[in-house]
Amino acid sequence: MKDFISSKMGFFTIAAFTIWLKSYFVYLYEFNLDIQNLLQHFLLLINPISSTLVFLGIALFARGRRVGGYMIIIHAFMSLLLYANVVFYRFNSDFITLPVLTQTSNFGSLGGSIASLVTWTDLFYLVDIIILIVLFSKSKQIWSAERMKFKQPLVIMTAGVLVFTINLGLAEVDRPQLLKRTFDRNYIVKYLGAYNFTLYDALQNVKSSTERVLADGNDITEVQNYTDNKYAAPNDELFGIAEDKNIIKIHLESFHSFLIDYELNGEEVTPFINSLVNDQSEDYTYFENFFHQTEQGKTADAELIVDTSLYGLPQGAAFVTKGKNTYQALPAVLNQEADYNSSVFHGDGKSFWNRDEVYKEFGIDYFFDEAFYDMSDDKVIGYGLKDKPFFKESMPILESLDEPFYAHMMTLTHHHPYLIDEEDATIAPAETNDASVDRYFQTARYLDESVEQFVEDLKEAGLYDDSVIMIYGDHYGISENHTRALGELFEEEITSFKYAELQRVPFMIKVPGMEGRGTVSEYSGQIDVMPTLLHLVGIKAQDYIQFGTDMFSEEHDDLVAFRNGDFFTEDYAMIKGIYYDNHTGEELEPNEELDALKDSVAHELGLSDRILQGDLLRFYEPFEEWEPVNSKDYFYDSDQLDIPDSLMDKWITDEDENDTDNQSDSEEQMNQNGASQMTP
Repeated sequence: MKDFISSKMGFFTIAAFTIWLKSYFVYLYEFNLDIQNLLQHFLLLINPISSTLVFLGIALFARGRRVGGYMIIIHAFMSLLLYANVVFYRFNSDFITLPVLTQTSNFGSLGGSIASLVTWTDLFYLVDIIILIVLFSKSKQIWSAERMKFKQPLVIMTAGVLVFTINLGLAEVDRPQLLKRTFDRNYIVKYLGAYNFTLYDALQNVKSSTERVLADGNDITEVQNYTDNKYAAPNDELFGIAEDKNIIKIHLESFHSFLIDYELNGEEVTPFINSLVNDQSEDYTYFENFFHQTEQGKTADAELIVDTSLYGLPQGAAFVTKGKNTYQALPAVLNQEADYNSSVFHGDGKSFWNRDEVYKEFGIDYFFDEAFYDMSDDKVIGYGLKDKPFFKESMPILESLDEPFYAHMMTLTHHHPYLIDEEDATIAPAETNDASVDRYFQTARYLDESVEQFVEDLKEAGLYDDSVIMIYGDHYGISENHTRALGELFEEEITSFKYAELQRVPFMIKVPGMEGRGTVSEYSGQIDVMPTLLHLVGIKAQDYIQFGTDMFSEEHDDLVAFRNGDFFTEDYAMIKGIYYDNHTGEELEPNEELDALKDSVAHELGLSDRILQGDLLRFYEPFEEWEPVNSKDYFYDSDQLDIPDSLMDKWITDEDENDTDNQSDSEEQMNQNGASQMTP
């Protein structure tokens, strides 16, 4: 036994066994893969074997002692990939894809969020690497300098391929057409393993990268026919009611709808937003069954969906991987059809999520990033500028814009890991012993107070009454990995169906001249926002390729598709392949109607993917006079936006009067950096 352990094959066996054991442990205790039967558990047990034999087997072709060095490198790389998925999964309940790895420019801003997901027990994942290094240092002296016969590594790698073939065959028995029909990465990891998923993801990305090259004008025809048939005619009473009105879009970061009217220890968490929903005199219409439809792109996906009525990609963020595509986005449409100028306000770096590039493709005139704000240490936390100073400092810019304008206000403070300074916390945390969940309610309260302050400032500036005010949530804030804490808060078990129900995010809208309709139970999602806004302004959404439908239309389609292929309607839901009665939560047996809904969702998601992967909108003109957006016309760091001194004076509030030096520095910074484009 001692001689075997000291040999090359013994070293290989230990390396393979430890990476297999570590992978199996991670599958069981770090990932929630929803194992439902013995076959699935058996597949979970064997699926690391194939990739382990193939990858480590490559090292056996090396000469002499290099075998050990290469094996340690491969083992360490596999361990790093596995651990990266562990950390990523702890918040996202998802696995890293290659498009996510291309978003490395975001990592600097993610430092605090990532650090909160790492625990001291993670040192366990280094133990096997240390063992291999020690064993190699003691055994390499007796290893032969000769290369192993090719037959041995070939047999090992062939065995790995054979194991994969058996693995895939058994997976197809339990989940037919696994690699063809599913959008859910959890299934692929459960059946084939994390390493094989990475290979599958790489092949999918190679495939998608060729789609643009092979695409032509004929490919858009099927998509156009589909969206034409899905189009919902506008409500005649509301079509054009918001013509020439400003549109102010308030983006609530990580905001679940369950926060509305939720009381923690007898205290309302979001009293102001509650008042907008419940006070009929405020003239807001609130859609209580509105869902986010984002995937790995999170906030960037929400922006894409809301401003284009296209779905995000199944892997990564289209903002990054398809940032140079042709788009016919809401800002460009409003500009060409109704002479709007458009702005995005965001107290973060302009390159985060590749915004400084993709916004040009959207036709956004101005992008006010962190360079336009006072980023003093006391005003920054987590991802960027705190929401209260963000809104306050945005007001003079907002007031200076020519009307009508489209302004997208993006908040930041209510973001994982939900950090908040003591002086900003006006509600006690929850007590679930889950730190991010407990703080979630404190940053939600801070966001609520920030929105209230902004609304009051809009009223004082005379912008509130004559503007469309839209408030919406971008994506979930508490992932499925925190169901224990959520269960304590709701005093019930958080099943997969219940968690899917919690993917509701707020959507409320106030339209000048339109009486608020209170709470509307219509099922809808982010994909429906663009056609709704277009019809309110008086622009026909039918001219554009859009997968959503007007939420105020009597013909609105209530089928809400999730990016992984799940769905909700008023009556039914499908979550992780299981059908449910949406009224009772009871599981349903598959039938023709339910299967048709599932197929419809898959078809729609597939068509949207074809648009993004093939850049098909470059072949489509909404109408004869349409002018494609030219990204070269937009600049976000050169030309100056003149803001009247009378408005700049408002920036210095009473509470900041003792800090005028910092304020002056911020004004100077703003004047130096300027806006984005020439006067719109």
